[in-house]
Amino acid sequence: MVKVIQGKEGDLFQCEVCGLKYASREMGERCEAWCTEHKSCNLDIIKSAVQEDIPPTL
Repeated sequence: MVKVIQGKEGDLFQCEVCGLKYASREMGERCEAWCTEHKSCNLDIIKSAVQEDIPPTL
């Protein structure tokens, strides 16, 4: 089951295996299912991952 995280612009759905976050529950669940079954990440899935606020570098 994906973890629901409160984001600035709505809920994010986090894969509990690899930790990547998605804007839709469906993508979070697809990622978690893939990670669990294959013990790896799928590039077609993770390209839909979203970044949280990352402080700018100087």
